[in-house]
Amino acid sequence: MAESGRIDTPVIRTGAHHADAAGEEEPALTEDEITAVAPDVLAGSLGEYFHAWAQRIKNGESGVLPVVGGLIAICIFFELERSSFLHAGNLVNLLVQASIFIMFGAAEMFALLLSEIDLSIGFGAGVGAFVIAELIASPVNFPWWLGIIGGLVAMGAFGFLQGTLITRLSLPSFVVTLGGSLFLVGAMLELAHIDKTAVGGVMTIDPNSVVYKLVQENMSTALAWILLVVVIAGFAALTLWRAAKRRQQGLTVPPRGVTFLTIGLVAAGGLALVLVCNANRGNLAPLRGVPWVIPFVIVVLLIYSWVLGRTKLGRYIYAIGANPEAARRAGINVNLIKTIGFVLVSMTAGLAGLIYESTQGSIATDINGGQYVLYAVAAAVIGGTSLFGGRGKMLHALIGGIVIATVFNGLGLMGISAAGTDIATAVVLIVAVTLDSLVRRRGVAR
Repeated sequence: MAESGRIDTPVIRTGAHHADAAGEEEPALTEDEITAVAPDVLAGSLGEYFHAWAQRIKNGESGVLPVVGGLIAICIFFELERSSFLHAGNLVNLLVQASIFIMFGAAEMFALLLSEIDLSIGFGAGVGAFVIAELIASPVNFPWWLGIIGGLVAMGAFGFLQGTLITRLSLPSFVVTLGGSLFLVGAMLELAHIDKTAVGGVMTIDPNSVVYKLVQENMSTALAWILLVVVIAGFAALTLWRAAKRRQQGLTVPPRGVTFLTIGLVAAGGLALVLVCNANRGNLAPLRGVPWVIPFVIVVLLIYSWVLGRTKLGRYIYAIGANPEAARRAGINVNLIKTIGFVLVSMTAGLAGLIYESTQGSIATDINGGQYVLYAVAAAVIGGTSLFGGRGKMLHALIGGIVIATVFNGLGLMGISAAGTDIATAVVLIVAVTLDSLVRRRGVAR
């Protein structure tokens, strides 16, 4: 620590040994090791970028590669067992099934990033779905968009209440959200009792409503191609503009080859998605088009990724999750950020409830909220989010949700029972966490 409270920044030395504080010599970092620290900004070419990432993987920082590799292996296994697994119809069904797991995983991620947990999101999805269904049905007859906003506001208020109890009273999030889960069960039963159209605790969604069509209907093939072209062109223009602006300002920027490779990968992924969805997957009648729920989930994840990666709120969430005391000493309002985090958890749970009721065509009081909480944690953790806070991206919820849906879908094609499916999902979760722990332990040791 220097005078006047100034903290001296470490100097990276290369090319020779240097002495540490005790006078002992330490080996200097090589150029490759320095570049591997941040290949996005320190690599000078595409070749150096790949070499740097290879060095990071060698050092144990493999990122999502083990999970992606495991997902590919699972898909190959199911395709060998059931040749229909990789058919267009089944792949689209798999993505639709994954949408709810992805949304639950995204909801739980906000809590995990803060080194907290939320056990109420399963039944929160049920309450949010009931509120939306009742607002768009008779006698209220709100427009679909206003009904969705109403459901999200209701869940946001509940998340604010939970966050306030956790931060102001210093209560464990485990206990508060467990109590919140029980409270939501009662609230859901009361909502079903008040609404006379909820016969037997089941409220049916009007097939003509947008809420119902979110999962049940597809966009036209022409619209899918048009949107793909617009999205890719917009992404390419934004990426190139941002890189050019940073160069003009003298800031670090990835090599041009990396920028073009990123654009190419996004274009290839979008092209593959639209090709699969636009293929005829109907048996008795033609069925083509991208289900509306897929772009809906993608847009939500993009917004959340922007919030976490490009805003102060996102940086504060990561800082608090990594070290709450250091964040507090740095001047961050920890209580406020945590409360906002729980608001985002509950509102995202409401979005998961929207997908759930659209998938089922109804919402009922028998929603298995406790099991969906487990799937939420599993989706986030399998994808690579840390249980100890401060590390995770929305990409992890996406990958984790797809992994869970793949296991469910493949075992369903094989005729495995629900018990076997749950056991297999548990095994995948434990293997993913174990592999992540071993890889990171190896990285720390190195």
